[in-house]
Amino acid sequence: MPTPSRPRAAHPRPVRAAVATALLVLAAGCGGAPSPGEADAGEPGPTAHTGREGDGWTVLHYSMADTDLEPFMVGDLNELGAVGSNDNLQVRELMDRSPDYGADPALDQGDWVGARVLDLGPAGTSELVEDLGDVDSADPATLADFVAEGIEAHRAGHYALVISDHGASWPGVGPDDGTGEVLDLADLTRGISEGLERAGVDKLDLLGFDACLMASYEVASAVAPLADRLVASQELEPGHGWDYGALRLLAEDPDATADQLGAALLDGFVAQAQAEGTADGITLGLVDLTRMDEVDAAMAAFSGALAERAVAVAPVVGRAGAETLGFARSPDEAEDSHMKDLGLLATTIGVEALDVSDEADALVRAIGDAVVSEVDGAATRGATGLSIYFPPTAELADGAYLDVASAEPWADFLTAYYDAGAQIPAEETAQFTDLADGPLVELEDGGVYVTAEYDELGQANLTDATISYAVVEPDGSLTYLGEESAAIDPDGAPVASGFYDLTTLEISDGIDTARAYVSLLVEEDADVVSLDVPMAYYAPGDVDGETYQDVLLSIEIDVDSGDIVAETYYAYDPATEGYGELNAEPDGLIVPEVYTLLNDGSERWTPTSDVGLYADLEALTYDLVPLESGTRLQLDLTVYDYGDNASTISGFTQVP
Repeated sequence: MPTPSRPRAAHPRPVRAAVATALLVLAAGCGGAPSPGEADAGEPGPTAHTGREGDGWTVLHYSMADTDLEPFMVGDLNELGAVGSNDNLQVRELMDRSPDYGADPALDQGDWVGARVLDLGPAGTSELVEDLGDVDSADPATLADFVAEGIEAHRAGHYALVISDHGASWPGVGPDDGTGEVLDLADLTRGISEGLERAGVDKLDLLGFDACLMASYEVASAVAPLADRLVASQELEPGHGWDYGALRLLAEDPDATADQLGAALLDGFVAQAQAEGTADGITLGLVDLTRMDEVDAAMAAFSGALAERAVAVAPVVGRAGAETLGFARSPDEAEDSHMKDLGLLATTIGVEALDVSDEADALVRAIGDAVVSEVDGAATRGATGLSIYFPPTAELADGAYLDVASAEPWADFLTAYYDAGAQIPAEETAQFTDLADGPLVELEDGGVYVTAEYDELGQANLTDATISYAVVEPDGSLTYLGEESAAIDPDGAPVASGFYDLTTLEISDGIDTARAYVSLLVEEDADVVSLDVPMAYYAPGDVDGETYQDVLLSIEIDVDSGDIVAETYYAYDPATEGYGELNAEPDGLIVPEVYTLLNDGSERWTPTSDVGLYADLEALTYDLVPLESGTRLQLDLTVYDYGDNASTISGFTQVP
């Protein structure tokens, strides 16, 4: 089996989803979103729009299904078809299908390859408007044609557009596998804007992204001129996506508002996620885009204040970034989305850095006013509805972010933040003081504690700490089993401490068992513990790795019972830097990967099984099992500062 090579820091560093309860309460008090269906008493009234005729709704659904998500999107189209069109609701669909991902029948059209435009009729029926054949659904001109022609054919009192595919936040949606192209944020806004202009419509009533990670500040700010409301998720979306049965609201009530439609979509998404067992890890929000001018102004002021005081506030900002709820986290930092909850991030910074607290409070209030409603799960509790891009280091930051117009104020701050980190004096960087002696290693409480002192001169610059644990192989190489947060107190004693419970995750297909690497995220007072597991998928018949896909397995474990309550496999697309649920064939292979450090200093991710596990995902089992007695372990305690400096101290023990 081929072994992929992926660059990785010598000591893996997780992104942790931990926010103190007091900060969550403060965030809610500064403008938390009401529950679905509740309107903000201060929201502006309906805006007069151009290009409206009569009443009722036209919903345009744009499925970029020339990708591995095709089977899920066909299911969504069949949900739409079960509602169908009537005098109150007209639904038009563009679905671009792949030759490679199944032959599931869509409505009464059966299977096809390429793109078709359909007008949905009464439940279960459709009319072929145009067979576009081999088309690039990631071309903004294709999107513009669909918007313009769909509106011109179905004039209504209200318009909605929903786009489905892999999502990556500011990098956009896609790809179209036939061309490899992506609808980036500029393409999205251009395609929608040109389509609306040709149709003589000033803006949509509602724009939705049935895709991962699209509820970000960058996206909301960019599309604000194009719609009154936005429905999107901060987190990865399970493959089942939205429940389009929610559109029955429009079929039954032509006077339904965009807020009512948004509430129905949120409620339907939650109900379907509960039925599918994915509810613990979801988010979905309804954003009032008419309030984004206020958010933009507050964001510019907040970013400017941080940039002006970059050196003074950088330690606080770095710690806030490490603590704040993150989305699409990956043990491989090159595949982490680095998206953080903006409301929680601003709240934490405002509490800890009093000289920017006014700007932080104003931003939190503006976000609370703009987010009409939001739903989350046990692992995403406290999400405020909008995310922001915040890579912890300049090395991990994507230079393309500087070209995102809506991100300009924040990008200016990030540049100042990274520059401040580069200026930390050598004597004030993260450093352990007792490297030669090693840490204190104590076997207690069914696990092992690791404790060490770090230099007080660099204490104020520290942002976070981790403990990583590895099996020492007979040849001296290291096989890392996982990582999790360690404790530091920038205002207390200069001591870092971590704990490892001496267990390892094993995954089995009933025939073979493979050990897995785990990035463990524990949130204080949370109902669940989150495990992120790097894996690889190979389609049936793969010999040379031509179908290799990076996969992230997300597992949620109930804290009280210890039971696994959810597990979802997400495929990573390097072209878009986005995620979508893995569409695995049962006779394909899924292989856990572990991080290995060889004697010569080289490092790599290595499959833990020579044969792999059958990718019948629903049949796989997961167990946290004790390590075998006598196993020799290396335990690494690492502290980081906001300048991307790290110090690691290593100790050893043997499993009793």
